[in-house]
Amino acid sequence: MTDPLRDPPGERAVEDLLSFGVVNLDKPAGPSAHQVAAWVRDLAGVDRAAHAGTLDPKVTGCLPTMLGDATRLAPVFLEGGKEYIAVLELHGLPPTDIEATLAEFETEIYQKPPRKSAVARRLRSREIYELDLLELDDRQALLRVRCESGTYIRKLCHDLGLALGTGGHMGDLRRTATGPFDDTDLRTLHDLADGLAWAREDDHEAFLREVVSPAERAMEHLPAITIARSAATSVADGAPVYAPGVVGTDDAAAALDPGDDDLLACYTPDGSAVCLGKLVGDPAAESGEVVSLERVLV
Repeated sequence: MTDPLRDPPGERAVEDLLSFGVVNLDKPAGPSAHQVAAWVRDLAGVDRAAHAGTLDPKVTGCLPTMLGDATRLAPVFLEGGKEYIAVLELHGLPPTDIEATLAEFETEIYQKPPRKSAVARRLRSREIYELDLLELDDRQALLRVRCESGTYIRKLCHDLGLALGTGGHMGDLRRTATGPFDDTDLRTLHDLADGLAWAREDDHEAFLREVVSPAERAMEHLPAITIARSAATSVADGAPVYAPGVVGTDDAAAALDPGDDDLLACYTPDGSAVCLGKLVGDPAAESGEVVSLERVLV
């Protein structure tokens, strides 16, 4: 019988890395996020690829793209925040208290998705964690925005313009972080193509391993539970995680209460991802279900 569990993240063959990997892609301006994901899929020679959060064609920056079975990890990007650098184009000269107005938006705000969005246009709330003025030049304000996933920066810029009394709209926009990924190690489509060519033609895998990370990287910000390999094998067959199979928890998982809605990740002792789930029982108990399954990753 074939072992359903993967090798440790740092010990996988290139083929296994591509079938459960993620590229922290620097999306160029022009193509849609969907088109970029399709190019990544075709370059890597895998059957599936999915991006982590839509970016409009003109928007650039951090677009983590999941390969193969890593596409099952899409829900993890709903758990982390996002960061953007945006140009706010004001329709008049800004007031002297612009920073005070920006500070008023560092709170829960309400937005209705734009008409062109793919989701229902219902009023919803989103949290703005930080809104900083980086530079002001005449009628252009350079902003850094840290916010909850699903925030529409174009709508935020429109509302800021109204609050400032000048009117305004979003100019350029670049995403600099999403979940555990940021712009410190972005890779381009050319990097991926070069890495694949060197690995396949010259048997030099080092650069490709810099471009494509094991998919576990996408789960680093989640609470984590370690389970025995025998328990992981049962999860592969669809069983939940039971208390006897729990080896340990990290501090974030230990702080959760059963019934909390937080998504958590389960790993084997060697760090290989097993599943995503929700905590439903006490990991320190002698018996009973501990984690209900959301996504099986093996």
